[in-house]
Amino acid sequence: MGEETNPSTSLPDTELFGLLSHLLQHVESLTNQEEVELRAKIEALGLEVTKVPSKPTQNLDELEIAAELDKLSAKLAHVDEMISSADVEVKSLLSDTADVWMPVITANSDERRNFTAATLDDEPSKRTL
Repeated sequence: MGEETNPSTSLPDTELFGLLSHLLQHVESLTNQEEVELRAKIEALGLEVTKVPSKPTQNLDELEIAAELDKLSAKLAHVDEMISSADVEVKSLLSDTADVWMPVITANSDERRNFTAATLDDEPSKRTL
């Protein structure tokens, strides 16, 4: 017998991009126009979250590791700044949906390998991520 797909066991990226697709459709219906820039950002995010870091060909020394950690810390500080300056509705949306997006952004390499190729919409005319 074939395996049935259980929505409660869906991959984190599928759930996240389903939410983003729903929000995009809602924004487009409210504005009555296609949100090309927003759609492109969601697609870029889709590409980013499915990237699997390559295995290093050489071992990094402590200075190289420290430099990489500094880069990551700077990126996190920038995200923290953007969230801190967001309005109450954005903060509420992020808080209410954290269970959907946190597993995706914190996924390790093995988990990312299992992510699906998410689509923004089931319609064939829409772009895929």
